[in-house]
Amino acid sequence: MSLDVAALREQFPILHRRVGNNPLVYLDNAATTQKPQVVIDALVDFYTQCNANVHRGAHQLSDEATRRYEHARDSVARFINAAYREEVIWTSGTTEAINIVANGLAQLLREGDEVLVTELEHHANLVTWQQACRRSGATLNVAPIFDSGELDTDAFLQLLSDKTRMVAMPHVSNALGTVNPVKALTARAKEKGALVLIDGAQGIAHGNVDVSDIGCDFYAFSGHKLFGPTGIGVLWGRKTVLEDWPVWQTGGEMIQDVSYHEATWGALPNRLEAGTPNIAGAIGLGAAVDWFSTLNISDVQAHEQHLLRYATEQANAVDGMRLIGTAPDKIGVMSFLLEGAHPADIGFILDKQGVAIRTGDNCAQPLMKRLGIPGTARASFSVYNTTEEVDVLFKALNKAKMMLA
Repeated sequence: MSLDVAALREQFPILHRRVGNNPLVYLDNAATTQKPQVVIDALVDFYTQCNANVHRGAHQLSDEATRRYEHARDSVARFINAAYREEVIWTSGTTEAINIVANGLAQLLREGDEVLVTELEHHANLVTWQQACRRSGATLNVAPIFDSGELDTDAFLQLLSDKTRMVAMPHVSNALGTVNPVKALTARAKEKGALVLIDGAQGIAHGNVDVSDIGCDFYAFSGHKLFGPTGIGVLWGRKTVLEDWPVWQTGGEMIQDVSYHEATWGALPNRLEAGTPNIAGAIGLGAAVDWFSTLNISDVQAHEQHLLRYATEQANAVDGMRLIGTAPDKIGVMSFLLEGAHPADIGFILDKQGVAIRTGDNCAQPLMKRLGIPGTARASFSVYNTTEEVDVLFKALNKAKMMLA
């Protein structure tokens, strides 16, 4: 591998801090990634050099802010291989992006229609569709998984029918790391005439996301899981679909013409971007995308898989440690349980040793119930993590195991 991890780490200021008396070992990347200096600089530079509203002001600061803001849209469009820049809709994150689609579809669904999701869903891609079906009278179907956390694709395909109006599925499971075959499943869904939304919150930073190649109609992701700021995200939608999609939020910017009793909506992307946007967030996300695009994605993926294999080998050697989610195709997420130990207690003891992980249900309560567990401890790896940090993790886990025995 040619990835220079040591040099990468130097670009992330927070990785140099200590937690108590210990160096920080940050292994909670599935929750949020840390930010390189170029992203921090982009935010500071915007606020100190051209802080102004976009598309509105007749002055230099507004013009500069608008150029940076729209440059970020161009960067994201290239990054995901969108056919048109106006297919990139700024949102506050994956959750809002999915809600835009679900609230629009709720206006189109009728009794007898069906929406298909999976047992792997984050609440953001489950509760939204529950509500859309409840309001419209449509039926929500759930494709099962195997005990390994792998999607049962045969069962998924059996649930697809001519009544299926929307398939909404995760690119990658946030709780287990399972990678779904979204391109193949999208093709089968399109054969039935269904729309397809991919929850890309976990997929965006781990692989070559090419929306044109996947063939979906919508792809949603959050900036903060792609080394960008919080509070900014993207809904990518196929132009021919978005042009007629029912609007959810109304207000400034998205209007074409208004009278006291009528209003018409503007063209994309404005029609789905009501109100003053998160300008700094979009610029920061653009900087993150430009930074990430300089890396060789094959090297990034190889490094992540190396960390996952290394951690899995150590986990398999620990008595009483049970891995949760063993699908053959995974990203760098290792969810686990220790016999006789509550995940919250594990997380507390690890934190005292400088190791940051996630504990709990991972916003996937139905999945945890399906697996028969209350939650997990979850270590998740990113481009800046090292095998030495994995060693620290297991040293801390052995200490936790002794303390909780």
